[in-house]
Amino acid sequence: MKLSTSSHNSIVSAIRKALQTYASAGKAGCITDIYLQPDMSSGKLTIFNDDEQTLAGTIVNDWCGANPEDFYSGCEMNLKKVLNQMFKEGELASLSIVKPFSFVLVDDDKETLAELLIVDEEETMFLSDELLKGLDEELNAFLKDLLEK
Repeated sequence: MKLSTSSHNSIVSAIRKALQTYASAGKAGCITDIYLQPDMSSGKLTIFNDDEQTLAGTIVNDWCGANPEDFYSGCEMNLKKVLNQMFKEGELASLSIVKPFSFVLVDDDKETLAELLIVDEEETMFLSDELLKGLDEELNAFLKDLLEK
């Protein structure tokens, strides 16, 4: 799912607004993760914290009427790209959130679908498909081997 410039800017603006809550001058040493919840029917992106307090929201027009089969994977790709860009530009460096913290993609039931970005003291981890490719098969093989013994 490709994002138009206006949709990209809308997402960036919403994330910036959400993160203003945790600017250095804000709350000191908060423990939280940031959750991003897209809605396919309305195109709405809601951003909230661990306490389910809504921090920001926006409408992403490119998400309205998207293919249901690949909606969340498309959103994941879009959001990772935006967050990676914001990280590289230093926009995530001065937050008063206790590290490590994550940006997490969730569904309508607030179930975790993907970790989009993990920010830690020493390094930031960009999660990619390559990193996790084959993990299910390896874990299944390990479990099978373990149960057979």
